[in-house]
Amino acid sequence: MHSTITSKGQITLPAALRKNLQLKQGDIVNFVPLPDGNYRLEANRKIPITALRGIFAVSGPILSVEQMKDAIMEAVNEDYHRSIQP
Repeated sequence: MHSTITSKGQITLPAALRKNLQLKQGDIVNFVPLPDGNYRLEANRKIPITALRGIFAVSGPILSVEQMKDAIMEAVNEDYHRSIQP
């Protein structure tokens, strides 16, 4: 498989490679330098954080940040008291 560099320094990735890497228009690829002087082409799989919304099921009540801090402090205090008991 090969590509030719244009006068503007651009290359076209062969269709088979794009399909194998599941690349589509607008996707980003990384050229990663290797110790032997070659490069590895990687698909950039970064996704926006908003794409993660709803991937975890919520069990129990939804807590505010203040409630979470209180629960953590309570657990730390309980752990501390257990550790100092003879």
